[in-house]
Order: sequence, then C-alpha cells, then structure tokens
Amino acid sequence: MKIKDSVALVTGANRGLGAAFARGLLAAGAAKVYAAARDPAAVTVPGVVAVRLDVNRPDQIAALARELTDVSLVVNNAGIGGSGPVLDPQSIDTLHQQFETNAVGPLRVAQAFAPTLAARGASAIVNVISALSWVTLPGVTGSYSASKAAAWALSNAMRQELKAQRTEVLSLHVALMDTDMARGATGPKSSPDEVVRLAIAALEAGQSEILADEVTRSVHAGLTARPPMYLGMVG
Repeated sequence: MKIKDSVALVTGANRGLGAAFARGLLAAGAAKVYAAARDPAAVTVPGVVAVRLDVNRPDQIAALARELTDVSLVVNNAGIGGSGPVLDPQSIDTLHQQFETNAVGPLRVAQAFAPTLAARGASAIVNVISALSWVTLPGVTGSYSASKAAAWALSNAMRQELKAQRTEVLSLHVALMDTDMARGATGPKSSPDEVVRLAIAALEAGQSEILADEVTRSVHAGLTARPPMYLGMVG
C-alpha cells in the first residue's frame, strides 16, 4: 500500500520503535497518525494525534476501533520484554504477561480494526515481531521468544485471512535496536528510524515479511543450517 495520504494507528507510540514509526509515517506523507499509548500524555511526537490504548484491555481496543473509522494502516508495535530461565516458577507469570501483550494484544487489535480496514479498500497491518521468534537464548529469552513465535504464527494466519479484503500483512523481524528496551543489552543495535524506513519501503513494495538487520538475516538463514541454529545454541 501507499503511505501518502493514508491514516495510520501505531500502538506503543510513546517511545522507541513506535515513536519512530509515528515520525516516519508522517515524513512519508501519511495524512494522519494516531499515536496510541497507555498514557497519551507520554506521546511527544509532533503532529500526531495521541490516543489512549492498552492492548491488554479489550474494552479500550473495541472503543478505539469504533472511534477511529478512518484508519487504513495499523502498526502493531506495543510489546513488553522480560528475561529469565523458563524453569523458574516465576516465569509462568512472565509468560502470561508476554503472551497477552506480544501475541494476544496484536490479534485483538487486528480483529477490532479488520472491518475498518476492509472499508478503506487498500489497507495494511504491520506486526512488529523479532529475530527471537526463531531462536532462544538459553536461560534468558525463553518466554519472550515463545510469545514472539506465537506472534509470528498469528501474523501468518492474519495474512491469509485478510487477503480477500485487500488488507496486506507485513511481519517485521528485527534484533536489537537502540531503544530503552535494549538499553542493557550488548551487541550491535539498529537505528529505529532506519528500521522504519525499511518497513515503509517493504509496505509500499507489497512485501509480506522483512528482515530488518544483518543479525536477523543471519538467524533466519540459520534455521536451515545443519544443525539448525536453534539447536546449535544448546549447551
């Protein structure tokens, strides 16, 4: 789809990649960008329309979908991190939280806005996923990786189900970015603004999936290595 004159909703738009999406979409010619956050006052991107949305609140999602009937692009960016070994009993609570926010939340948003997107004709959803949907760092990212793997599978399902109404679905896979979420992590970090530039180009080219950095491309290639990367990282 074309970004020029589109109307976008970006979830988790108060910082990091979400704020970069809000900036990038306006710069690319979007007519309006709704920047959603649990606290709209935290949205500081000039020129956007700040709206309240907690993706763990089905009532808020439904109310926003009833209100924003002009949206033609949804960017499912809101998500949470968290780390630790999956065999720690406390990991179950973390797993529930991550699944609700990283997998169920984007699905609820897609369900709520699907009729609006259908009415707009050419439309799209961007689901921000992760290189960690394909690989797990032992003792560190188990539950997070599981939530992002679920998000990837759901994104693939959305793509098939929304094809008939001309709503495209782009899965955005990215590794570490220079954001608050990755502040304590070591390793190469991508610029959120550059990731957004690549995502917008992929949207306008009609792509279904984008691997936004070299680390992500390496992880993806490792899925078919012998042994696969995700097995080779054990031990």
